[in-house]
Amino acid sequence: MPKSLISIQDFSKEEILHILEVAKEFEANREQNFLAGKVIACLFFEPSTRTRLSFEAAVNRLGARVIGFPDSRNTSVSKGETLEDTIKIVSNYADLIVMRHPVSGAGQIAADVASVPVINAGDGANQHPTQTLLDMYSILKTQGTLDNLMINMVGDLKYGRTVHSLIEAMYQFNSKFIFTSPEELKMPKKYLEFLDAKGINYEENERIEDHLNECDILYMTRVQQERFSDMDEYNRVKDFYKLEASMLGNVKPSFKIMHPLPRVGEISTDVDDTPYAYYFQQAGNGMYVRMAIISYLLGYR
Repeated sequence: MPKSLISIQDFSKEEILHILEVAKEFEANREQNFLAGKVIACLFFEPSTRTRLSFEAAVNRLGARVIGFPDSRNTSVSKGETLEDTIKIVSNYADLIVMRHPVSGAGQIAADVASVPVINAGDGANQHPTQTLLDMYSILKTQGTLDNLMINMVGDLKYGRTVHSLIEAMYQFNSKFIFTSPEELKMPKKYLEFLDAKGINYEENERIEDHLNECDILYMTRVQQERFSDMDEYNRVKDFYKLEASMLGNVKPSFKIMHPLPRVGEISTDVDDTPYAYYFQQAGNGMYVRMAIISYLLGYR
């Protein structure tokens, strides 16, 4: 079975560091062509802007070709075809599959039946490992290290697949975590138990103002309406946090604000003009990291 990237735990610490180093090389020289003749399938069963376009840009920068779809409405899935059958068929056409799906666990289902590597581009509220790797690349670029950092994760920690994956990667670098959320959106117990088992320090609270001056990274997330079955619950928590420039008066000089985007009001636009805003650059880093991941899984780097 080919090596896939479904969970961030599919990569060892050494593999993670290798991906970040190759991404740095691609950022210095992004015009590559060593995947000429390869075909990459991008199957997005769920809407996406940054992830889909950065993957497609990465494929094109590497000289390969893209096939696939940006949503499932015009595919055989709408006729009742199973995910397993879709993946088996696409495996005949492509050298690697990138897939986003709204159902948690769909990435592993795809990898189990595919005859080519599969990259999980987000499966429900479960995992988003390529986002984690670009987040780590962004942290490394801004902090100069991955070691011994304080990371404050804010907002939707219950459904936020990006924070789930980031925890499972950054614990290896002795991070300290702060989880800031309303009661309804707290970090799931299984991730707290994971950190407990690893002996990693964390703290839970509800106030965004707490610890701002101690943090190296403030990782904001939006409250994801599409994950809620109860709209009353969503309306109670959707505007719980709003980061404003006036709150950043005493942060560390190296402090950076990250966000997987899109934002829907949790970061005021006046923060964009501060030296601490890094979310747009963070999104830009995604192309280089995804170039590195594709190259690695296809055995080229």
